[in-house]
Amino acid sequence: MPVLPGAEPFVHDGSDEIGVLLCHGFTGTPQGMRDWGEHLAAEGFTVRCPRLPGHGTHWRDLNRTGWTDWYAAVERDLAELTGRCRSVFVFGLSMGGTLTLRLAQNHPELSGIVLVNPSVTTLRKDAVLLPLLSRVLPSIPGVAGDIAKPGAVELGYDRTPLRAAASLQRLWRLVRRDLGKVRQPVLLAHSATDHVVEPVNSTIVLEGIRSGDVTEVVLRDSYHVATLDHDAASVFTGSVEFVRRIHRERVEEPA
Repeated sequence: MPVLPGAEPFVHDGSDEIGVLLCHGFTGTPQGMRDWGEHLAAEGFTVRCPRLPGHGTHWRDLNRTGWTDWYAAVERDLAELTGRCRSVFVFGLSMGGTLTLRLAQNHPELSGIVLVNPSVTTLRKDAVLLPLLSRVLPSIPGVAGDIAKPGAVELGYDRTPLRAAASLQRLWRLVRRDLGKVRQPVLLAHSATDHVVEPVNSTIVLEGIRSGDVTEVVLRDSYHVATLDHDAASVFTGSVEFVRRIHRERVEEPA
């Protein structure tokens, strides 16, 4: 299937000092992260935002992939940034936050991570049936586009592929199990109202990680896709301040 217009990866070659890997969400595309990527690029950072396998084409393609495919894609870009930049950070939205946490668990050399409405579980009562349902039902109505800002649109699937969702569920279990391995500086922003990822997700993450440098930010005016919502500008500027502070502390430059 052809790639949907706007779903293309975001790539910017900037400074060799700071690199940022952006991870988009489940059924979403780099479009949901592009404004953030452009803001980081304008700051002079080197930025990568890959289109995850199965995304940005047709929802049936996503059912042919699993979490190991998505993880491999972001890990490849991480390896490239690590070989190029002095400090490397990973930012993730929703499932992109799940992948970000997994990268942090497996790559302690990461300089820091930024999470926006990360997902590690769900309170939906039918979730327990997902492994079975995914074998007989290809998809259900989608969850893309949870945005409070009028006129803002997320490019994503209108269906949720259940085999892929069952794979994400397996990734959640691994990430929850290993939260204690996350020791890098963390900036976590979560929306006060989120119709996709329940607030308990951020609570589980904050209580499970073992970082000594954690900043929590509550987004009062945004729904799930906060990178396209009212609070996007504050998320972007806050992430730049976080990155610059951590980088300065790592290289021991004067403030």
